[in-house]
Amino acid sequence: MNELMLFVSVALIYGTVLLGYMLFGKSGLFALSAVASIFANIEVLILINAFGMEQTLGNVLFASTFLMTDILSECEGKKAANKAVYIGLFGTLFFLALSAGWLIFTPSDADTVMPAFRQIFTATPRIVGASLAVYVVSQFFDVWLYHKWWEFTEKKSGDKKRFLWLRNNGSTLVSQLINSLLFTTLAFAGTYDFVTLMSIFWSGYIIFIFTSLLDTPILYLARKYKTDNRQLLNAQQ
Repeated sequence: MNELMLFVSVALIYGTVLLGYMLFGKSGLFALSAVASIFANIEVLILINAFGMEQTLGNVLFASTFLMTDILSECEGKKAANKAVYIGLFGTLFFLALSAGWLIFTPSDADTVMPAFRQIFTATPRIVGASLAVYVVSQFFDVWLYHKWWEFTEKKSGDKKRFLWLRNNGSTLVSQLINSLLFTTLAFAGTYDFVTLMSIFWSGYIIFIFTSLLDTPILYLARKYKTDNRQLLNAQQ
């Protein structure tokens, strides 16, 4: 069931990213980058077994933020991609401050949810702190490397559009290796034993490899939508 749910998650999340871009343009991806960054920090607290590996949830959702910055890099430019990273960072900081504030309130005698909130969000600051550090490093590195690959492939081929798959996977796979290593160390060192830590690291990165390969068709569809939409607007003018 876990394996099936992961496939459903990929289809739902990546489909939503594409739909958000088609309906709302770059503004849709700005909004989704903040939502995905916040929700991934909650989802990552859940540990599951799938495909014979122990892994945290949140990997697919966090991987979608790389897809968003790649779509923005390809279709809207480097400045828009970096803006999405800043928006995700701002949203996560707001969530961290807000969730910390919830725990300061004194619940009424009739309250039944505060113990669960305390259990979840007491662990969250370390997770979010690690996520913030990793998010900034890996996302800005991903945007930078994406455009470096783009410069390289355009110079070699003489065609700006060719080798989209290479700049997409070439930037994302390296960035997500950095992300997996840093996040596992900062978020879970001392919480789990070394074997579990290595399992979380490798399972997370293996998932990132598959999600990176699976997001390539979405990136092609997003670029095709952008190109077709631009041609339609030019024809109407």
